[in-house]
Amino acid sequence: MFKYYNFFTNSFQDLCSVLGVHLKLSTLNVILPVGISFYTFQTLSYTIDVYRAKLKPTKDFIAFASFVTFFPQLVAGPIERATNLLPQFYKNKKFNFDFAKSGVELIIWGLFKKVVIADSCAVYVDYIFSEYESQNSITLILGAVYFAFQIYGDFSGYTDIAIGTGRLLGFNLLPNFKTPYFSRNIAEFWRRWHISLTTWFKDYIYIPLGGSRGSKRLQVRNVFVIFLISGFWHGANWTYLFWGGLNAIYFIPSMLLNNNRKYTDKIEFSVLSILKMMMTFAITCFAWIFFRANSLTIAFGYIKKIFEFDISNPIKYLSIDRYNIEMIPLITLFLILELIGINKETPLLGKYSYLKTVSVLLLIIMLGVFSNQKDFIYFQF
Repeated sequence: MFKYYNFFTNSFQDLCSVLGVHLKLSTLNVILPVGISFYTFQTLSYTIDVYRAKLKPTKDFIAFASFVTFFPQLVAGPIERATNLLPQFYKNKKFNFDFAKSGVELIIWGLFKKVVIADSCAVYVDYIFSEYESQNSITLILGAVYFAFQIYGDFSGYTDIAIGTGRLLGFNLLPNFKTPYFSRNIAEFWRRWHISLTTWFKDYIYIPLGGSRGSKRLQVRNVFVIFLISGFWHGANWTYLFWGGLNAIYFIPSMLLNNNRKYTDKIEFSVLSILKMMMTFAITCFAWIFFRANSLTIAFGYIKKIFEFDISNPIKYLSIDRYNIEMIPLITLFLILELIGINKETPLLGKYSYLKTVSVLLLIIMLGVFSNQKDFIYFQF
């Protein structure tokens, strides 16, 4: 209620103004608890699973409170299920070297994503989106691409750090990302992006609504409901609703053609697969513009400027900070590392794991952005 009250109040005032009625309604000025969306969904999953008899209600208040407030993933996920995490509080923990080692590797890989990729991209994303009216088409396209890697590095980096920290404490948290930018269609993208939220919506909203059963009209309705709720979950802004609706439009053709479950296996590469990956990434970046923009006016203005095709000096803005045009090679390096670990938990696993871990640590020290630190993006949700 507190999170969305001002949004509905201001939207109602704007609608009345269009109709010639000018109102001045009171709004709230409250500080929301950090991570409220995440632990709300966790407690809801517990309640619903108990109601469905998938989980026995716990009589251990300490275990339940620990499940709700488990600090590694409390403020930005992954959104844990009581069926997975709660039983782990009943068991005695013993140190397992291999389990802890994989946790350290996840933490280091998450730090690389955050301070090297996400925070480096953030320097340019902030500048481009704030000054989009004076930028040319290529710059604005790069801004959307950089934001795609910023939000991925930022959010999946936090997830890796959270899961790794949990393992150091003897807990196994649910995976949340699986190289989503190598997806071959938008349905596969949503099976690989923010997995804990996607599956939560599927299990607790989409399937109860009827899921993919029933008429095509009902299936389309269910898809729109899920994506619009997903957009609204991210924040009280029309940009998030538009972003959710746009992703629903992306998703519906694959559902109607019955190929939304086509890519559920390991990622393999061919010329056709690479072209599909590029197309999926392109439409995802387009949608990210609405997610990043502060208003729909800015988002549409940004897109309009892209299609003006001013390519007189496409890299002129890159001189504002220390990387110059090094961001593109840095993103390329990141993609290569992602390819190395394409069907693994992290690229650091497997042969020469110690060497790869030390190498990534050196990259963090040499390339990490520490002077312009930014909060994790999903702390606001």
